[in-house]
Amino acid sequence: MANLHPVVAEVTARIVERSRATRADYIRRMDAARDSGAGRAKLSCANWAHAFAGQTIADKLTAMDGSKPNVGIVTAYNDMLSAHQPFERFPAVIRDAVRTVGATAQVAGGTPAMCDGVTQGRPGMELSLFSRDLIAMSAGIALTHDAFDTVMALGVCDKIVPGLFIGTLAFGHLPVVFAPAGPMPSGIPNAEKARVRALYAQGQVDRQTLLDSEIGSYHSPGTCTFYGTANSNQMMMELGGLHLPSTAFVHPETGLRDALTAAAAKRAVELARSGEGRMADVIDEKSIVNMIVALLATGGSTNHAIHLVAMARAAGVLIDWTDMDQLSSVTPLLARVYPNGSADVNAFQAAGGVAFVARELANAGHIHSDVTTVMGRGIHHYFQEPILQDGKLVWKDGVTDSLDTDILRPASDPFDREGGLRLVQGDLGRAVIKISAVKPENRIVQAPAAVFETQEDALQAFKDGKLNRDVIVVLRFQGPRANGMPELHSLSPALGILQDKGFKVAFVTDGRMSGASGKTPSAIHVSPEALAGGLIANIRDGDIIRLDAEAGVLTTVDVTDLADRTPAVRSPHHAEGSTWGYGRELFGAFRHVVSTAEEGASVCFGLPPGQTDHKDTPPDNNVNDRAVDA
Repeated sequence: MANLHPVVAEVTARIVERSRATRADYIRRMDAARDSGAGRAKLSCANWAHAFAGQTIADKLTAMDGSKPNVGIVTAYNDMLSAHQPFERFPAVIRDAVRTVGATAQVAGGTPAMCDGVTQGRPGMELSLFSRDLIAMSAGIALTHDAFDTVMALGVCDKIVPGLFIGTLAFGHLPVVFAPAGPMPSGIPNAEKARVRALYAQGQVDRQTLLDSEIGSYHSPGTCTFYGTANSNQMMMELGGLHLPSTAFVHPETGLRDALTAAAAKRAVELARSGEGRMADVIDEKSIVNMIVALLATGGSTNHAIHLVAMARAAGVLIDWTDMDQLSSVTPLLARVYPNGSADVNAFQAAGGVAFVARELANAGHIHSDVTTVMGRGIHHYFQEPILQDGKLVWKDGVTDSLDTDILRPASDPFDREGGLRLVQGDLGRAVIKISAVKPENRIVQAPAAVFETQEDALQAFKDGKLNRDVIVVLRFQGPRANGMPELHSLSPALGILQDKGFKVAFVTDGRMSGASGKTPSAIHVSPEALAGGLIANIRDGDIIRLDAEAGVLTTVDVTDLADRTPAVRSPHHAEGSTWGYGRELFGAFRHVVSTAEEGASVCFGLPPGQTDHKDTPPDNNVNDRAVDA
């Protein structure tokens, strides 16, 4: 393998130095938990009896032998999410598998799991980002029984995997193996789906035509097949060393999927017996860098510009958007998967998949090879892929040459010499932009602002023809403190249509776009947000804004009084509009203590002594919203 790229080495060293105190504190806590002994040995007889009262006689007999490992399963099963529906059967597969190696397994607890595809454009999306931290807390509740020697985490989708990651890191003294469910088979081509959505946005086809198209795309158990946050999660879990190799994109309704789940369960037991591979050792500064680089090399979801910060923080590792931007500047773009291309993740898997990406990045010196994984020491374990041979699971070397260079390319001949994410900054704050799907000629936009408070207002302006011009659409009061930072994917078709008409169009927001954000340049996660003193609150209609993704610039042009203006205040109607009937009022406390987007938009990590609010976040300037939350 090649020597580590100097920029990767430099960024890693900076992260290590920045994280020295927080990482040492995390390891100290995990060492203390490990040294206190196995949970089952500390439980009283009554406690232990309670833990196994509902199990089979055979499992009770195994459990009575204090040397037999007990696997705690934390599952995000529900059948509202197609990607999570297969988890209904996974606990039985896991129990049967570990019994063959003299161990037991129990569902320690479940976590909530929202489907962003169902809540897109709806008030429920305002709880989506906060659900990540609630999932982390739920995982903590499940595992706090302290009756487990190792953990299996079952999750796939957007906030679920980051939440499980954060929650299980609190139990990093244990081995943790993540087991995915895999993608659904391919439906209608992504280009056709996008075409019908665009026609519907222009009123040229009816709702039934749109529904038929969507059902043709989302049609069976498994993950949605575009390369959004859910599938980006799976890529990162493999390059982070928490999966068995090449398990991310195996279909759920196959014998291979069940064989992989069983193998993951047995591996969790092996790790418990050996005392190796605890999560605190798997996830460190190097593995976090590997996850970032894998995300960038594959054009993954912008949501992880937020999630990765919080995920790393849970292991005592401190990263920021500058780190991501510098890594992106030297990371080759190896994959073109929708929305960054026309192929889906099934085609990506067929072309070579994660094993190809891992080998290419390692051999070119873009990721750390000397990492700990659940498979053992070294990233080379992830150059393999599984097959069923005579009904048995076996591993073989993955392909060394891409089987479709329109989808996957080697590091020596990438689609682009840099990754898909960039930092943009200026007088409006700091934001990120995903450029892997944005054509070079569309990456620089200078145009008048059209300012809105809600997606609905922006879409109405589009329908009324008021945006048929060069324009930068500014959508504010969409940050974590304002309304939980919903995804704003509903605007994508309208913005794309304006761009297709030949207008110079861009989008600026303190909210999120989804992992499906596409061809229109979008500066998102603007931090500080409008409700926390960000100058995006001071923008007025007609102000000239320059978004230059090439130079990393997000700034006003010839606006001399921006900082001196009185910030806009949300109208009471917009502040309250989605409060009642959707659970928003239950999360009022979250909105008032959540950290900034660049700090991970998290409520999980405490404030320094004496500090009552996060830095650079003045009190809420909307009294009406505070009254509602109370």
